[in-house]
Amino acid sequence: MNRRRDFVVLLFLLLALVLFFYISFGVFSPSGDTERTAFTGGGDKVGLVDVFGPIYQSQPVLDQLEKVENNPSIKAILLRLETPGGGVAASQEVYQRLAYLRDTKRIPIVASMSGVAASGGYYIALGADTIVANPGTITGSIGVIGQFPVWDKLADKIGVKLETVKSGKFKDVPSPARPLSPDERDYMQSLINDMYQQFVAVVAHERHMEGAQVELLADGRVYTGRQALEAGLIDLLGTPDDALKLAAEMAGISGKPHVLELKEKKLTMRDLIFGDLKELLITHLGLMVPLRYELSWKMP
Repeated sequence: MNRRRDFVVLLFLLLALVLFFYISFGVFSPSGDTERTAFTGGGDKVGLVDVFGPIYQSQPVLDQLEKVENNPSIKAILLRLETPGGGVAASQEVYQRLAYLRDTKRIPIVASMSGVAASGGYYIALGADTIVANPGTITGSIGVIGQFPVWDKLADKIGVKLETVKSGKFKDVPSPARPLSPDERDYMQSLINDMYQQFVAVVAHERHMEGAQVELLADGRVYTGRQALEAGLIDLLGTPDDALKLAAEMAGISGKPHVLELKEKKLTMRDLIFGDLKELLITHLGLMVPLRYELSWKMP
């Protein structure tokens, strides 16, 4: 009888713990816009757009920007960046949408860099009117990298061989079954170089620099916020609160601004348990991505 009672109590505690996590992490929160309680008040609003983590899909950020475009009460955007970078095309798509809202819709945009806003994160920040960083922010890393595993020696040891039938000599490049030939390396390098030149051209355009001047800065190195300011890559040093106040001023909002969070808060227990492991395997070890063209910076 005591065992049965203990089992019921344990089950109840487990259910209570699960419910706690669900409520704490917003699983039962309605999707859509949520208002920050830290900055209350009526009237015009500043839309908070979050770019958090590696940038491999543009759609989550584009969804936030669509809400800005469809909400006439949002008069400015605070773009909060905490990202080491990511895919080239995904970063370009977000940058282009920001530039459209800035130049065509005339919505003031202030980018606020947190701990890391490098490479693809910096690319996205270029779509803002003003870029603000902390003195110790890690940014820059202007460059492109393509990585893929080569498993030919391992395959030889375990007796695995990959047969390939292709329509052209570059169709299977890069292949994990063999190292690159000189022609294949030249081909891959031409792809990387073209993406790099696209990046440099955007930096030159947005920061009002000559291409040669940008290339001196764009060798892949990272900069602190203070170094980036000295190099002309950002506009101001300051906190997220400073960036918020600036966005409100640019939009003509008086008083303490009302901030509208635009990121949907949807989280499942499976995300809580397996999310970090999946991110590690896919985005950091690259075990499930044979080739990655990235604008990225990673901690050593």
